[in-house]
Amino acid sequence: MIVRQLARDEIETIWSIDRSEVHHHIYQMLNGQLVLTPAYFEAHGWAPGRIEHDTPLLYACFDRGGAFVGMFDDHKLVGVAVLDSIPLGAAGDQLQLKYLYVSRDYRQQGVGKRLLREAGAIAHSRGATWLYISATPTENTVHFYQRCGAVVNLTPDPELYAQEPEDIHMVCPV
Repeated sequence: MIVRQLARDEIETIWSIDRSEVHHHIYQMLNGQLVLTPAYFEAHGWAPGRIEHDTPLLYACFDRGGAFVGMFDDHKLVGVAVLDSIPLGAAGDQLQLKYLYVSRDYRQQGVGKRLLREAGAIAHSRGATWLYISATPTENTVHFYQRCGAVVNLTPDPELYAQEPEDIHMVCPV
């Protein structure tokens, strides 16, 4: 497998990633603490309307200097990390990891960790010291980021928090 940056005309290949997964628990932030709550559901593909909503946002991110890092198995995109270029945080030392997805058949093989490292290296080269992560609150997702060194962000970005208040807002050193 190879890792390389995506070209602008490859952005829509992101939607070929198989993000299906069965979930048993989600995290919630209660009184500043992560609380694991039972919540069984199956995620099949992309949520209705997500592709139409996010595609123009991804193009805008790319056009303002965002980085799109893909993992390829032959010519098939099997994972992606998208790093925005807008500085965040009180010190302006955070860059948002907008996306990190790995296709179902490629999970537990180090693909996500490699993509996160690549995004972190790009963020570091741009002067950031932290990745800002608005993580889907599923148990697997939060645990993945914690294993990679992320911690709960106790002062989340107000705009990003307003967009995704159920997400677990985290920061990860780069």
